Amino acid sequence: MTLEDLLPAGMSVEDLLVALSSVSVLVSILAVWFALLHRDATSKRAKLIADQRRDLRAGMMTPRRREAQLPSLTLMHKVVDKLKLLRSAQARKVSLKLMQAGWRSKDAVVRFFFFKLALPFAFGGIATFLIYGLDAYNLSPVGKAGAALGAVIFGAYLPDILVRNAAQKRREAIRKSLPDALDLMVICSEAGLSLDATLLRVADEMQRTAPELADEFSLTGLELGFLPDRRVALQNLALRTDLTVLRGMVSTLLQAERYGTPLAHSLRVLSAESREERAMKAEEKAARLPALLTVPMIVFILPPLFVVLIGPAALRTIDAFSKM
Repeated sequence: MTLEDLLPAGMSVEDLLVALSSVSVLVSILAVWFALLHRDATSKRAKLIADQRRDLRAGMMTPRRREAQLPSLTLMHKVVDKLKLLRSAQARKVSLKLMQAGWRSKDAVVRFFFFKLALPFAFGGIATFLIYGLDAYNLSPVGKAGAALGAVIFGAYLPDILVRNAAQKRREAIRKSLPDALDLMVICSEAGLSLDATLLRVADEMQRTAPELADEFSLTGLELGFLPDRRVALQNLALRTDLTVLRGMVSTLLQAERYGTPLAHSLRVLSAESREERAMKAEEKAARLPALLTVPMIVFILPPLFVVLIGPAALRTIDAFSKM
């Protein structure tokens, strides 16, 4: 079997090389463009927090005028409202998952439901066009039906996969930066700052090193100032992050708010526990390295080592037998 047998009908090796060269040039141009593009993440995050503060104030005082939406968002809103997806029981769970991934606006929920609905049709249509229309791949009828069905299923689960991966990365980033934040909270609480001022101060200090945690603390500080029940603001922090350490911190803060217990000592204990947990996870990853490196060592390191060690002796043996 040659390379031309694996290519679609009507495509030669030269066409494949031209397509691959075009893709590589496009990827190089995009890489250079994004490398030279200056992105100010701090100002964007500050604008997002300011918008959230305005939304909180508007929700408590007077209704705010609706802002003009983009045509694409208007179309998504029409489709989602027509099917009444925002009124379903799944909408609250989806909103919580999006908040855990860092997307808190109502437009994020609308986008999720729209792409959840549209991507199966898009992927299925593209797969059907490529497989049945262009006959790009020489498959059996069962293989064609399976490929089209697989494309539809992949399109249906793609939004959930992206949201789950984004939430997992965000939780990992928050977990890694939490011990330093707790140390700063201990310093602020011992200096006599209130809980609101402590969270906002820590968020300001960790804006560049830990933007995810700074974003959560900033929003919690704003909710503590605007929501009538401070318990709800702290519980929202635990819901948005979904971390055991932060749930413990929220329980400690609620206890301090209710009973007036010393906050600095409790935060110091939580900081020590979170550092021990981070060290244990690092040790666990280090203990897994020998097992993970066994297969690459066998495949990539041992064959060249055998060639270097046994190759000269084998060549001399072959020469000796050839002269006999």
